[in-house]
Amino acid sequence: MIIRDKTNSFKLLFAWHGTILPKVFAALLVVVLISAVLVYLAARHFVTVPEVPAIGFTIFGVILSIFLSFRNTACYDRWWEGRKLWGSLIANTRHIIRDSYVLEDQARQVIIYRVMLFTHLLRDRLRSKANSFDHYRTQVKFSDDQWQTLMNHLNPPQYVMEIMQKDLATLYKQGHISDIIYTGLTKHTIALGDIHAGCDRISSTPLPFSYSVLLHRAVYSFCFILPFSLESSLGIWTPVIVALIAYLFLGLDALSAELEEPFGEQENDLPLDSIVRNVEREMLASIGEELPPVIASHKSNLS
Repeated sequence: MIIRDKTNSFKLLFAWHGTILPKVFAALLVVVLISAVLVYLAARHFVTVPEVPAIGFTIFGVILSIFLSFRNTACYDRWWEGRKLWGSLIANTRHIIRDSYVLEDQARQVIIYRVMLFTHLLRDRLRSKANSFDHYRTQVKFSDDQWQTLMNHLNPPQYVMEIMQKDLATLYKQGHISDIIYTGLTKHTIALGDIHAGCDRISSTPLPFSYSVLLHRAVYSFCFILPFSLESSLGIWTPVIVALIAYLFLGLDALSAELEEPFGEQENDLPLDSIVRNVEREMLASIGEELPPVIASHKSNLS
């Protein structure tokens, strides 16, 4: 996710890194070149291109704007819901830190490390990655069979929650914790499960493919028709105006495609690495362990 000072309007105006411009620059350049060539040929009277009827072009633009607005709203809602889910995850890890003080030190430390492992595994599941977490093996107190099952499990974060819940139930049955304590800690594991399910829902259910393709094609068709519609009325200003209009439409199309998948590793996606590291630092601080360094932004991009 891009972290940038927004108070400097001049820098924002000429910003390149982290903007949508690099992704649409090639298409934008083609549209501008078409405009420039068309203006040149018309000025030299080498060719006379029939003007696109204004009424049809206007209706096309209005309809396209409405659908682009709808798609961008839907994609931003997905991005914002993903951020709210990870915000709830942070809140629940803090609740676990406080509520787990009723447990014995050893049992509390195991739960803390298991929650940290859960956040790592959830991030990797959403990003379709498979990192090694062997350094957690001794802290989470998994048996060899459990660890092997975790490595091959269809849903590793869910398996960690299963083991956590199972061990809490064992502590309750053995009389080490009361039913009130068991219910309170179970509430947090249920909340983590709900967050997991919500993230899976966003990750596994993109916007309908046919809808995205239709809108994408419509945007590019509109932008490539622009010079033929505006040249006769704008003259030499055609490339400039076409560039501005095309940048708006192409940029909105590209931005919505980027926000549609909020858990990825593109520049405007959620900084899951940083969120997981902050959770890890807070939980380690609660048990007096050494803290890993904060993840710093690279070229204003926080991963």
